Amino acid sequence: MTTAVLVDDTPSAPTSESAIGIHAQLTRRVKQAGLLTRRPGYYTAKIVLTVLAFAVGWAVFAMVGASWWTLGVAAFLAVAYTQVAFLGHDAGHKQIFRSRRANYRLGALLGNLGVGMSYGWWIDKHTRHHAHPNEIDSDPDIDVGALVFTSQQAQARGRLGRSLSRMQAYLFFPMLLLEGMNLHVSGLRALSGPSITSRRNRAAEICLFAIHVIGYLTVVFIVLSPWQAVAFIAVHQALFGLYMGCSFAPNHKGMPVLTGDEKLDYVRRQVLTSRNVRGNRITDFILGGLNYQVEHHLFPNMPRPNLRRAQPMIRRFCAEHDISFAETGLFMSYRQVLQHLHQVGRPLRIEVAR
Repeated sequence: MTTAVLVDDTPSAPTSESAIGIHAQLTRRVKQAGLLTRRPGYYTAKIVLTVLAFAVGWAVFAMVGASWWTLGVAAFLAVAYTQVAFLGHDAGHKQIFRSRRANYRLGALLGNLGVGMSYGWWIDKHTRHHAHPNEIDSDPDIDVGALVFTSQQAQARGRLGRSLSRMQAYLFFPMLLLEGMNLHVSGLRALSGPSITSRRNRAAEICLFAIHVIGYLTVVFIVLSPWQAVAFIAVHQALFGLYMGCSFAPNHKGMPVLTGDEKLDYVRRQVLTSRNVRGNRITDFILGGLNYQVEHHLFPNMPRPNLRRAQPMIRRFCAEHDISFAETGLFMSYRQVLQHLHQVGRPLRIEVAR
């Protein structure tokens, strides 16, 4: 049976030690263990195998041809696309190369060309998330959208939004089926927005994004009949979005939401708002290392394969400093996410029941 280690509802107060001192202590231990050292061998193999799986998926698609069996290929490609996105995430945190430019170029190839989203937009958004995890008005991942994450957000919505918020726990997984398309559309909008400040990067991202979209649609509609093509795109994008959403949702949803008034040091801010997912190397592969969310948030540039090794050290450190460390099984993490979303909508359901 899976058990959950739940974080306290109220964030721990900082100790008398300085915030810088606590972080410096932990950083020193991590560096001494060599856990921030680059892993070129791992990433060379990971990139080659991931790109190979991506290419094999499209090769099988071409061989199967105009057949409804291509829907099975669509499911495989949804997994391949998400694995490519995981590598883009690692590049975005400069885990792969020392050079910022090299990481950006790889990330743009993986994101814009491989997956069909704006890498520069994602970098901007994800950097703000890491700086202020689960903080209202600062973390873009908990901005009001299809979902809301506090009762105050729910109460402030219009009539349609309030209806969605009342039922959001039930709609959560169905809405994830649209997350793939949301990433594409948001990325497209961002290509003309302020997220990408460099004209050179913007031009490169637009070209790579256009090549992806044109190539994707051309290949699908040339090989398949119109109805098969529509079905293939629907299955592929829906499962891609579902996989992405199910990989990122356990990380912070249902953890304490901050207002910005809390006086928390860096270590507590990152640990108390993050949730680890217990598992094994299969879990590591399926979730792209995101199951080590506490370790990742404390050291975003730590290479993915080192996160597993860092976990016991960081867990001990948290215990030494009386910092709650949240960890649960994968399915329990989804349960906690749904419970939180359901609780957020509770005041709205009470209003309707009156």
